[in-house]
Amino acid sequence: MIKAVIFDLDNTLIDLMEMKKQAVRSSVDAMIDAGLDIEKEKAVKIFEKMYMNFNIEDRKIFQRFLKKVHGKVDIRMLCYAILAYRRTKAGYLVPYPGAKRTLLKIKSMGLKTAIVSDAPRERAWLRICSTGLDEFFDVIVTFDDTKVRKPSHKPFLLATKRLNVLPEETLMVGDFPERDIKGAKALGMKTAFAKYGYDAYEEYREKKNVTVNADVILNKVSDLISYVKKVK
Repeated sequence: MIKAVIFDLDNTLIDLMEMKKQAVRSSVDAMIDAGLDIEKEKAVKIFEKMYMNFNIEDRKIFQRFLKKVHGKVDIRMLCYAILAYRRTKAGYLVPYPGAKRTLLKIKSMGLKTAIVSDAPRERAWLRICSTGLDEFFDVIVTFDDTKVRKPSHKPFLLATKRLNVLPEETLMVGDFPERDIKGAKALGMKTAFAKYGYDAYEEYREKKNVTVNADVILNKVSDLISYVKKVK
């Protein structure tokens, strides 16, 4: 029996990778328009590799990129890139199809809900509020709440404590096997693997075989409903 469902945020509830892909392409166009001498597709591939080597949340990604391909951080090119990124982000940061309907159904079953995200607090909340997901959650835990990332037990335990449930009464939904699934499993939580989000993120991950030891695999977010009905 479960009393609560905890969700990862990026690539589980919102399609972060589609936004990243489109925003990077817009930023590359803007830097080329500002005078950067590079082929667009080559630049996009460099971004993909940099995200893989650093972090998808890297705040200095444009500076790193310009130093790598231009030899220095040209402030004009940097500003063009950031502005293009922000404009594109606003249009592409959306929940996955069926996400809100799924959350409404889960809430109607009387279950508590939380988000546990590795993103910094401000970034996580901006994404949550801009997509209108904030009203669906009782608890939101971000990196700044524990200063550690999944699979550490601390973010999961803080969420269960605030929800007033036990780990074994909780279902964790996430797209990252090595963090979301592994961390939750270690605490005795049931787990649902958001395969749809993992597939979208694949080109930004290291190419390696990953074992997914989840209780259920979700090909779309709405697949969660039938599993929740079974274990509730």
